[in-house]
Amino acid sequence: MSTTKNNLLTPDKALKKRYRAEKRFQRMGIFAIFISLCFIVFLFTTIITDGYTAFTQTYIELDVHFDKKYFMEENLANANFPSLVKHSLYAMFPQVKSRRDKKMLKKLISPAAAYTLQQMVKDDPKIIGSSKKIWVLADDDVDMMIKGKINRNLNNQNRRIKDLQLAWIDTLIKEGKLEKRFNTQFFTSGDSREPELAGILGALAGSFFTLLITLSLSFPIGVATAVYLEEFAPANKWTDLIEVNINNLAAVPSIIFGLLGLAIFINFWGIPRSTPLIGGIVLALMTLPTIIIAGRASLKSIPPSIREAALGVGASKMQTVFHHVLPLAMPGMLTGTIIGMAQALGETAPLLMIGMVAFIADVPASLTDPAAVLPVQIYLWADSPERAFTEKTSAAIMILLAFLISMNSLSVYLRKKFEIKW
Repeated sequence: MSTTKNNLLTPDKALKKRYRAEKRFQRMGIFAIFISLCFIVFLFTTIITDGYTAFTQTYIELDVHFDKKYFMEENLANANFPSLVKHSLYAMFPQVKSRRDKKMLKKLISPAAAYTLQQMVKDDPKIIGSSKKIWVLADDDVDMMIKGKINRNLNNQNRRIKDLQLAWIDTLIKEGKLEKRFNTQFFTSGDSREPELAGILGALAGSFFTLLITLSLSFPIGVATAVYLEEFAPANKWTDLIEVNINNLAAVPSIIFGLLGLAIFINFWGIPRSTPLIGGIVLALMTLPTIIIAGRASLKSIPPSIREAALGVGASKMQTVFHHVLPLAMPGMLTGTIIGMAQALGETAPLLMIGMVAFIADVPASLTDPAAVLPVQIYLWADSPERAFTEKTSAAIMILLAFLISMNSLSVYLRKKFEIKW
């Protein structure tokens, strides 16, 4: 009797033990997800905290008298605009007399101030001889101090902004001649050696042209390859070899594609380096396996009954594929393409190999102009010693992440919208 009772309880105990094991596994999974989310939140918080200040910029108001003595030459571009800025600044602080103090005072203003005045005179030469209040960019160190990135409690020798400069800044703040504004320069200019002048427009244009080439090459070739391999290719060893190589190419490190571009497209074909054209070709090669694999998976998901129905009413093999199968598989193909393009947008290594790491100040206007892309621009700024480039780096990362999240969200939306459950 006792033996029978113990035998009846044994399966019950085993079942409870299994349930406890499942609950432990669930708790471990939830804990792993929680830890992952904590790291993601920490990463995003760090980037946003460091980068949101880059969207504002410090400006200083100058009382500029466009004295005619600075415009004696017929060519207004040759006028001494830097001296005009200096004398306007000295007039605001007449107590500054020594050469050393004047040099320190001049450092409060960005070198871009002279170009601002030059553009104003170019647009309206009639302002020569008049006086105007003009807001000009402050130096990057002043901007960092106003944003709290420089600790004013540090010793004078260990601070980039000296005590005397702090006193002048406090005076400007008290008189309402120093304020922060939205940093339009960040979105409307290219790269610069001066942090307060550096912007992402050149990198955005370079990324746009590069992805345009990538999409133009990879999408039609990838879709055509997927359709052929899945619908028309005979089942033999050559087809198997091609399929294995495509799957292997998807796992090849991206820098290998950069070496291929350097060896073939630049050294052999002579395509200019550091251009969106060569960058787009290299990224197209890298993106092709992803599009082909996603395209074949989409074609496989179409039920055989679709093909059989089309063939049953007299459609040819070509008509069946292009009129019935391909339109149904296209949403999945588009999803794979968007994911591949998002991957290409974030790539840096292959572009470094083909020379897209050079300092490019001008905004590219065509596919063959020298250009940088957003990930490479982030890499260059992260390697710069100036403190002001740190916030530029984080702000550029925020914009890159916004594009990547948008592209992945679009792929999810397309999949959900056009998904057909058979």
